[in-house]
Amino acid sequence: MECVFCRIVRGEAPADRVYEDGSVVAFLDVRPLFEGHVLVVPREHLPTLTDVPPELLGPYYAVVRRLAGAVEAAMDARGSFVASNNRVSQSVPHFHTHVVPRRPRDGLRGFFWPRGRYRDAERAAEVAAAVRAAVSADGAG
Repeated sequence: MECVFCRIVRGEAPADRVYEDGSVVAFLDVRPLFEGHVLVVPREHLPTLTDVPPELLGPYYAVVRRLAGAVEAAMDARGSFVASNNRVSQSVPHFHTHVVPRRPRDGLRGFFWPRGRYRDAERAAEVAAAVRAAVSADGAG
């Protein structure tokens, strides 16, 4: 099945676009958490964040930043929630970022899931070491 976001980018599927440039398209989510909920997508089909080329990340997140401010202003919001799923819970396998207007007591709770603590400082240090090793091994410098 073809990617619905690719079809939107090409103009083959309807969407309420709010922004576009040579690399990025943004449109209203058809199932918004709140009115003004925007999805930002790269024009190129890139399934996950780790597929996005480094040279696109800066311009992409500059657009996300710009849209966060625009959504807050347009919706008279007090802030915004900006997030991307990467594989797990990613409903469309085309990298995208949600920009959701927020207000105090709007009903959204934290990150939508229970948060915990590390069992102790030793376990936190082990996890940090594992992540540092993976960062060193990826060769991205």
